[in-house]
Amino acid sequence: MLLELRAENYAVIDHAVAVFGPGLNLLTGETGAGKSILIDALVILLGSKASSDMVRFGAEKAVLGCVFESTPGAEEILERNGIDAADDEILIRREIGTNGKGRVFVNNQPATVTVLRQLAPELALVHAQSETLVAFDAEQQRLLLDRFGDLHGEDVATHFARWRALRVQIEELRNAEQDRTRLMDLWSFQAKEIAAAAIADAEEDVQLETEKRVLANAERLFTGANAAQELLYEGEVSAESLLGGALRHVEDLAKFDPQFAETAQQIATAKAAVEDATSTLRAFAGQVTASPERLAEIEDRLAALDRLKRKYGTTLAEVIAFGEEAAQKLNDIENRDARLVELEKDLTIAAAKYIVAARKLTTERTKAAEKLGGIAEKQINDLAMQARFQIDVKPNETEDSWTQHGWDSIECRIATNPGEPVKPLTEIASGGEMSRVMLALKVSVEEGVAAHAKKRGLPLPRTLVFDEIDIGIGGRAAEAVGQKLKTLSRAQQVICITHLPQIAAFADQHFLIEKAEKGGRTQTSIRLMKPEERTTEIARMLSGAKVSDTSLRHAEQMLKQSV
Repeated sequence: MLLELRAENYAVIDHAVAVFGPGLNLLTGETGAGKSILIDALVILLGSKASSDMVRFGAEKAVLGCVFESTPGAEEILERNGIDAADDEILIRREIGTNGKGRVFVNNQPATVTVLRQLAPELALVHAQSETLVAFDAEQQRLLLDRFGDLHGEDVATHFARWRALRVQIEELRNAEQDRTRLMDLWSFQAKEIAAAAIADAEEDVQLETEKRVLANAERLFTGANAAQELLYEGEVSAESLLGGALRHVEDLAKFDPQFAETAQQIATAKAAVEDATSTLRAFAGQVTASPERLAEIEDRLAALDRLKRKYGTTLAEVIAFGEEAAQKLNDIENRDARLVELEKDLTIAAAKYIVAARKLTTERTKAAEKLGGIAEKQINDLAMQARFQIDVKPNETEDSWTQHGWDSIECRIATNPGEPVKPLTEIASGGEMSRVMLALKVSVEEGVAAHAKKRGLPLPRTLVFDEIDIGIGGRAAEAVGQKLKTLSRAQQVICITHLPQIAAFADQHFLIEKAEKGGRTQTSIRLMKPEERTTEIARMLSGAKVSDTSLRHAEQMLKQSV
């Protein structure tokens, strides 16, 4: 349920706050007061595109906000996007700057428009004023039917994705025939070149670089090692001889004072370390040889490895992986015919599974269409019409018609006058009839959704918003629409903009949208009316700008009858 809607510096709104309640929330006001602007603000908060043109003149940014009651589904969406829940409510705020930039916050945490679009189906469904049956295409009719029947078609989507992926693989393999020779030559050359290099391992270049440094500095290393030996051991005054002399003196001291025993041990350890270091230096000096031939060989090898890395990867590990991949591609091409046979077999299996799932979905849709058609026809005729209504489900099993939603074409058909044949819904000429049929369809669908939710013990997640769905309706039909909205609002929150007093009389909460001039600027505001104010507003809607005693009495009577 939508608890609060707020707008600041948005279009002609300076600051407006509406606190909605359960049941039927109706918004009325004079033409041009800005009623639809509030619904547009809600649509933007649900992820629609925002425009800097909507920022109020003179302001740096517009700020829109709303508070919804949370749902389990909405909380799962928040968790997936790393947003913390906030008790039992979801707070959405969106800022729109004059520079075209904007920010989104959910529960006071930074978010994205994508998150808002994910949340929207869980929170509210908006039927906009601009929505007509002209735009009510086959896809929209399918969505309505599936929503009514609680049909999701996961199996159909899964099998379709598998079938389509296999078709793409097969098509790629078949198309590759044109380039087969060129690709085979290229991959063969690449695989052979890398294999011919006989790379020992991924660290071969590192090891060769170390050996190269030793060979390139052989004379310096040999001289350094010998000099170190001389100072440590070989020289007349070497570290070893000095430590040996010191050790003899300390050992003599230890004979008279035991505290020098540990010192003698430390010097002996140092003398042993010197001897070990000398041994290492001697061995190293013996291995160091100036070999121009080996140095040239290493430099040639490193140059060859560098060429491979420039062509196939930044490291030898990447070069090795590239060679393995080229060899695999070559193998796939060489075994193309066998691979095609295997893929064709998998395609046949995937197609069979899709057909089974799609036929099952067609059967389910046909049952749902028959049920929805009967319910919608009754709803339509409750709105002061005499119509026959049906929903046709036409399966087309040819592969060109396969989609992730099945192969069915859904078409709503109606006859608005007795004796006439049913025709596609989009051919209805009367605007009033179009509005009533649309309302009846959506009421029927939402009541079906409510039934599914009740059966599963789940809360109804959506607030239903109707923006002037009553266009072209009047008289007895208008009262029937009001009763229909009232019935719908008993199961879930309904917010509706209306110009008709017959509908406004059914409100549980009645809001007045007003436009006034303050300080030379036009401002739109919204407020919840008291019972006595409702009477005046409905009288205004009945008689126009001038409210008469007759219209007031009529308004009072309408309010009494709507209870």
